[in-house]
Amino acid sequence: MAYQAVIFDLDGTLLNTLEDLAASTNAALAAFALPRRTVDQVRRMVGNGLGKLIQRAVPAGTPEETQAAVLAAMKAHYALHALDRTALYPQAALVLSGLEAAGIPCAVVSNKADFGVQTLHNRFFQGLVRFSFGEREGYPRKPDPALVRLALNQLGIGPEDAVYVGDSDVDAATARNAGMDCILVDWGFRDRSVLEPLGFPVVSTGEALLEQILDKKAR
Repeated sequence: MAYQAVIFDLDGTLLNTLEDLAASTNAALAAFALPRRTVDQVRRMVGNGLGKLIQRAVPAGTPEETQAAVLAAMKAHYALHALDRTALYPQAALVLSGLEAAGIPCAVVSNKADFGVQTLHNRFFQGLVRFSFGEREGYPRKPDPALVRLALNQLGIGPEDAVYVGDSDVDAATARNAGMDCILVDWGFRDRSVLEPLGFPVVSTGEALLEQILDKKAR
């Protein structure tokens, strides 16, 4: 018996967005003569939305008004460059195709700003993912489960019949808060050593993820 629906995280789970996020972060930092961050540093800063990314990227003690200006600059740059180097993970492509063939509906819930999520949805997920939700007014960011619950309501599936797939501690906490099973992937932004203590199955291949979903093995 397969899960009846799958809710995916976006960055680090379905899409490798890291280089574009790092480029836009550094463009914004440079505009205010602030130190640049390496791609690996940015990898460890993502997962809680663009605002938190910039808060972590600017030097300690940076005034809030400067942080807000850097964030605005980052969003403006990212709106123009979100597709420069971003790509669908091969493992994720296999899973999405397999779920589409099996007739299992999918949705995306991300902490990324919604404008970026919709740009990426239109480029990569047409015909594969029913809809994608990004950060939006009136809904707290993950690990709050509000947007996940909204996605499940729109799919007409209860949390007990769906699984959440992500690549971070934020995703694990989101699944727990939503009362859902969870599967974590280690091809994204967090290493297996970080994921294994979170208490959910961790997979390394698209084949393994698809098997877990189709056989409901995360339960």
